[in-house]
Order: sequence, then C-alpha cells, then structure tokens
Amino acid sequence: MHPPPTRSLAKALKMLTILRTFLGLVRRCAIWVLVLSGPTLAQDGDAPLQPVLQNVRDEIANPSRSSVDRVLDALTNSDATGVVDFLRAWQDRAVYTDPATGLFYYAREESGDLVLIDIDSGAEGATVSTRDVEHIRPNGGVRREVAASLVQFEVSSPDPERRRAALEAIGRSPDAEQIAYLAASIGSEPDPEIRARKERLLTLLSARFAPDVEDRVAAIETLSGDVSTEARAVLSQILATRQRIAESLPQDVNMATVLEIGSDLGVDAAYGRLVDAGLAPERTDTDSILAALRANVVDGAVGGIPLHQLDTEEARETAYRALSADGLAPQLFSDAEVADAVGHHEFFEEYVEPNEEITDAARAAVDGTGTRIAIFEGLSLAFDALSLGSIFFLAAVGLAVTFGVMRVINMAHGEFIMMGAYTGYVIQLFVPDHTLSLVIALPMAFLVAFAAGVALERLVIRHLYTRPLETLLATFGISIALQQLAKNIFGTQARPLTAPDWLAGSIALNDIVSVATIRVAIFVLALIFLVLLLLVLKRTRLGLEVRAVTQNPGMAASMGIDPDRINMLTFGLGSGIAGIAGVAIGLYAQVTSEMGANYIVQSFMTVVVGGVGNVWGTLAGAGMIGFLQKGIEWFNPSNTLVAQTYLTLFIILFIQFRPRGIFALKGRAAGD
Repeated sequence: MHPPPTRSLAKALKMLTILRTFLGLVRRCAIWVLVLSGPTLAQDGDAPLQPVLQNVRDEIANPSRSSVDRVLDALTNSDATGVVDFLRAWQDRAVYTDPATGLFYYAREESGDLVLIDIDSGAEGATVSTRDVEHIRPNGGVRREVAASLVQFEVSSPDPERRRAALEAIGRSPDAEQIAYLAASIGSEPDPEIRARKERLLTLLSARFAPDVEDRVAAIETLSGDVSTEARAVLSQILATRQRIAESLPQDVNMATVLEIGSDLGVDAAYGRLVDAGLAPERTDTDSILAALRANVVDGAVGGIPLHQLDTEEARETAYRALSADGLAPQLFSDAEVADAVGHHEFFEEYVEPNEEITDAARAAVDGTGTRIAIFEGLSLAFDALSLGSIFFLAAVGLAVTFGVMRVINMAHGEFIMMGAYTGYVIQLFVPDHTLSLVIALPMAFLVAFAAGVALERLVIRHLYTRPLETLLATFGISIALQQLAKNIFGTQARPLTAPDWLAGSIALNDIVSVATIRVAIFVLALIFLVLLLLVLKRTRLGLEVRAVTQNPGMAASMGIDPDRINMLTFGLGSGIAGIAGVAIGLYAQVTSEMGANYIVQSFMTVVVGGVGNVWGTLAGAGMIGFLQKGIEWFNPSNTLVAQTYLTLFIILFIQFRPRGIFALKGRAAGD
C-alpha cells in the first residue's frame, strides 16, 4: 500500500507543475506564432537582424553557456528576418565580426581571403584577410543550446532532412517546451513517415511533460506493451526514485518502497546512509582506534591501561572509550548503539514524480511490457543460438563426413578452416569488389582445402588406417606445422576478410530482437550446404559409393567400388567444406593462424553428440550445442569460460546415456 499524499499538498504540487509549464509556454509564445504561421519561418519578419545582434554583441562574440540564453531570447522574440539562418551559421561557426565596426557578417573563402556577406541583404561586400576579422567559434555546449533552439523552427522546415534532424534532436534532448510547436507542426506535415515520428515523439513528450494529469496518464497508458528503448526510458524516468530517511514515515510523499532493515538494507549500510545524511556521526573503525591509541601513549599506558594489557580487542576498546571520555578521540559506537540509531529512523524511497496517479499508470505500463520483453528476449536468445549452431554446423559437417566414413580423428581439420579464410583474404587483395571476391572465394576455398585434404590423405592418413592413436598424433603435429606455415606467410597479425556492404548492419525486429546480417547469411549458407550435401550423398554415384563404404567396406569392394579412392575423395570433400566454412567464419571473426583451433573442439563435440557420419545428426548436434551454450551464457553472460566448462560437462553426461549420439549410424561406424 502507498501512503496517500495529503489533498492540499497534492493540489499545490499540481498547481506548481502547471504554473511552471505555463511560464515556459509564455516565454516561447513568439516562437509558437512563427511555427503556426507556416514553413517560411525565417522570412516572416520584416525588421533587419543586425540591430538585434548588436544588442547582444558581446554575448555572440564571446559565447558561453551562461550567456547563450540571452542571445536566443533576443533572437526568437524579435521580428527580424533571417533569424534561423543566423542561428544555423552561428552553430556551424560560420559567423565573423569586424573589430573596427562591431558588425557581424557571413563569409565565403576566395583565394585564401574572405568575401564578407551582409547578414540582412545577403550582398557580397569587401574582400578581407582572415586577420582583419574575428572568427566566432562557439564551444560544444553553446552549439548544443543553439541546436535545441533551432528545433522549434526546423520541425516545420520545407526541407524533409531538416525536419528529420529536428526530430532526432527532440529525441535526444526532450523538453516540455517542445510539445507546443511539435503538436502545431503535425497537421501540416506532408510526409507520412515524418508525421508518424512526430506523433510518436508527441506521445513520449506528453507522458513526461504534459501539464494536465489526464493527458499524461493517457499518454503513459499507450506505452503499455511498447518494448522500444525510448518508451522504456520514458517509463523509467517517470518511475525514478530517490532515497529518503525520516524518523517516521511521512504521509505527504509519493512512496515507492519502504526498506526493511535486515532484508532490504543491512544495518551497516543503513548507518552509512545516516552518516551521509548528517544524522549520525561517522563510526570509528579498527584502524582509527589503533591510530588514536598510538597517538595517546603516556608513561607506557593509554587511557590508564598499560600497553602490555592491550592485547585483546576488548582492552583496546576500553582504552579508546577512556580517551573518548577525556575528549582525546571521537566517540566510539558499539553495534548495539548503531542498531539503536538505525532503529529510530525509517528508510524509504520516494518517487521523484509527486503525483501518485501518474506513477501508478507508469507501473501498470511497465508491468504490461514485462511479459513482451521476456518473450522477445527469449526470441533474441533463440536467434543467437541458431546463428551459433549454424556456425558449428559449417565447421563440423566436413569433419562428420571424414570421421563417419573413415574413422579418422583429424586434429588438422581446424587448419582447413584457416586455409579457407586465408584464401578469401588473398582473393580480396586482388579483387577489391567485396561481393565479387566473395563469389570467387567460396569455390576457391573449397578447391584449395580439397587439394590440401587429398594431399594429406595420400601422404599420411592412408598409411595409418586402423591406428587411431598414431593418426591423432600425426594430424595434431600437422596442424601445428600448418599454423606455423601460415604465420611465416601471413604474419601473426589478424588479417581482414571484409564482408560486402549488403551484409553489413543488422536485421532488427524491434529494439530487443536484432540479428547481424552476416549471421543470417551464414545461417542461409549452412542450409544451402545441408541441402547440397544431402543431394550429393543421396542422388549421386559418389554419394552411393560413400554410403556403401560407410556401411560395409568389404561388400562395397566386392561390388567393384574402390574404398581407397572413396576414402581419398571423402577426405577431400570434408576438407573442402571446411574451407568454405573458413570463408564464412572469417567474415565476422579474425583471420589468424590459430582461428581453426577455436572450432576443433566444438566440431568434434558436434559430431559425437549428433551421431558419427550422419549429416542430420551433425545438424541436430550443432543446434543442441548452440542452444546449450547460449542458454548457459544467458545465466552467466560475463564469463564465457564457465559456459564452456558446463557445456563440456553436459556433453560428457550426454554421451554416457547415448554413446552413439542422437542419430546412431549403422554399419562400420556402428560396429566400431
């Protein structure tokens, strides 16, 4: 329950709010007239501008945050022509003054000199050296104030870009005075997109600053369920609180929370708030006690207690209290005294917004938004998990083919990923068009990695079949050698593999759900390779022979299939797919000699969890690992190492129950 404010104080606060807003409106009444009169604001006045500028000459020539308001008031309340043009030029540091006459000018450069332009007539005058005039350079704070003042004119500017810029300025720095001229400009807005943005900003401004409570409540209610950042920011500002301390709970405040000592607020923290508020003296700590005792040693004793007896905390506290009684040290408070001081006060938080009806509406809007936020956060997490799973699938599908058919533990698989990434980098050096270079890089990365895989199988792997330990050690040594070779060729620094412009940016559903375009492209690429690989395995002679060798190599050989050739092509195919994965991964990750090592562990986990040699199993394993890793990171986002540890433990437990993976393969892989 929230203690209701007294009726009289509530009325007084409401009247103060209305009065403050009304005074601001009066101050800008001349501006509203200009706004309401149409888009040609800068030309409506018929008086010259130069005399107005001379009235505030010093403030313009030497602008500061403390003086800029006088200039803005003088200009906006005048009927002079060209006010907007001058404000724009002043903001852009394009105004000069003649020290001899004190007049202000615009100028354009010509052969290193300046051609002065009359502010009122626009006529070009004398050509002078830059040393003959003073260039007025307002600082950043002044320019921001000028920009805010220009907003009132720019929202009705004939130029759509100026109107958009003005709306961006309102969004960055909202103010109660913007409501009137923003509302006045909506009716004449011809652009539907800009009109919708104006109406949106008007709702946000009304929720915070509208002088009428009913208008504020109505605007706040429209924000219920709105998950945009700016809507949530407005509700958060309305519900902003401040800490308060009192001997008893007041009845004339808009109470947010009453803090319970012990559960909401610790005793020491509460006493610290008392100290900060000047309601209690600072508590003496152990170091201060020891320092006071050392400073007051007299004839081998402190406070009447010999030094050799000060070996316990109780004795030292007794000596210190004696010093405190003699005025030689600050008073010492016991835990009981601190608790008593805290117990005599109430600790609470009150809303900065004094009107309870408004904060109640804001709390209801926040509650209405919470469920939608949770749903969209879950959707965003799912998209991230799918993206990560697609990366794991691309990295592991080549390993699934070679491991499933040949039962070769290839620790150099990550280096084929690295080869593909460096292939893309080299092609970009010769083909500057990033789209064309990407089109060329994908097949070239496949060919390079395919050739390297065939060479590795012919030179090393085929001599080590049925000897998994020797194969593991050999491929591990080859991976180290390939990493060092890459360092010798490309150096140790990361190399850029730049994505095309159409892959830059992100696809945003709203302010919560957003997916990088490059990750969407990798997901699509993973789907394409899934389809292509299934077509190769199911619809081609090579796929038929691969499946035959996978299930029963002896029977396949008796049918005229050469298992040696199939092993070579299969190893090359798996390596080539890894090369394509390297191009995809290199578009968003750093291309280094060690990049492949970052994916080798996840690739093996993906293959083992999904089922050795099964493409669908690899897809399922990649998806499961992606969702698990992102889910674990969601609970502890600041420590990815913990996520990796828990993920590994889960995989170990999983294979205890399903040692052959999600999709167990029949044939030689199952028998082994």
